[in-house]
Amino acid sequence: MIPGLLLLTAPQIVRPAPAPGPLDNPLKGWCSYLDAGPIDQPYAMAFLYVPWKELEPERGRYAFERWEKKAWSHPGAKGKHIVFRIYADYPSKPSGVPDWLRKEGVKMTRYTEEGGGESPDYNDPRMVEGMERLIAALGKRYNPNPRVAFVQFGLLGFWGEWHTYPRPELFASEATAARVLDAARRAFPDRRVMTRYPSGYAGRQSWLGFFDDYFPEDTEGEEDWQFLPRLRASKRENAWKTVPFGGEMVPGGAKRFLGDGFATTMKRVEEGHFSWLGPYTPAIAGLPDPALRARSGSMVRRLGYEYRLDEIRLPREGGKGSAMEVEVRGTNQGVAPFYYAWPVELALSDAQGRIAQRWTVKADIQTWLPGPFRFASRVRLGVKPGSYRLMLGIRDPWTGKPAIGFANALPRRGGWTQLAPVRVRP
Repeated sequence: MIPGLLLLTAPQIVRPAPAPGPLDNPLKGWCSYLDAGPIDQPYAMAFLYVPWKELEPERGRYAFERWEKKAWSHPGAKGKHIVFRIYADYPSKPSGVPDWLRKEGVKMTRYTEEGGGESPDYNDPRMVEGMERLIAALGKRYNPNPRVAFVQFGLLGFWGEWHTYPRPELFASEATAARVLDAARRAFPDRRVMTRYPSGYAGRQSWLGFFDDYFPEDTEGEEDWQFLPRLRASKRENAWKTVPFGGEMVPGGAKRFLGDGFATTMKRVEEGHFSWLGPYTPAIAGLPDPALRARSGSMVRRLGYEYRLDEIRLPREGGKGSAMEVEVRGTNQGVAPFYYAWPVELALSDAQGRIAQRWTVKADIQTWLPGPFRFASRVRLGVKPGSYRLMLGIRDPWTGKPAIGFANALPRRGGWTQLAPVRVRP
């Protein structure tokens, strides 16, 4: 046997150096308001609040396209995934209930708490049926749209937060809440849906994710109404393995929660397995202190997933038409998985950086929980002889391009991560 041939055909093992992961990886991190000042940190999602009346100014006539042109086309939303929440009542703002529904006779109750407003009778059959029709129309338009990251429900209570504290008598019945959630499940089988409280009917829905809108102050504690105690009471503390948890940092609290309270903040991220926070975030807080900005970055990297590649095994070369075995091992060093089955792809890049061949591999990133992950694939070399680079990508169905970056010191090009050289023989 020729020694040179042995060396040439020996498998190569690549162990990439770790490095901080990107701050703008998709479907995690900060998801800020677009109209609350500059967003001065990297982000990948935009948060849109919208009143029901804007979406349905006339009964059964939906103005979705107009809303998209106004809000989805905002400069701050360009190239970003969307999270939206619809409200009927936002204290201190004009009512979000459509005028046509008010004219049909749905009772509106004035209140002075939280800046004042008008709370609709959520249990009025006209109100309930109107919400169900709206949700069905939303699903028809947005369920197929992969730009939509998460849909928050929304609709009930102050700010769409599913409470009317300190006026609990104004809130919807459990039966009404159940009808809203059932409508959401029918309308959005392919999008991740979230609601505020993991208790009651919502707490029994295994398909439903949750958001904690007073993170981290009311995330954990001795009160049964706090977020994690509610999760435990509903036996949903492990739901993060299959459904997303998000939330909003207490408005105005970025300096406090990234300052002296940072250790507790990070503990709550880890205990709650949160993937993202918004719409108030440190990214709109105007943090001048470099130390606080560094902590903000550390928090983003801990939120959700962060994939580090530990080892790649593959041949150094192979003949055209032959099979090549590739094995990838890594670690999810975040606190949660990814919640959509985005395709994992391998590719060969030529000397000019062009993708010459690509393969979709059998790997479900939804199963990559915190800790080690692995996938292996046998691919067939179909390119002309020459020198190539093996590339790895996780494709965003919205853009059709690889989007997730890894926590490694590896070159990236066009969203692809470069793994190792490969030579294809005749």
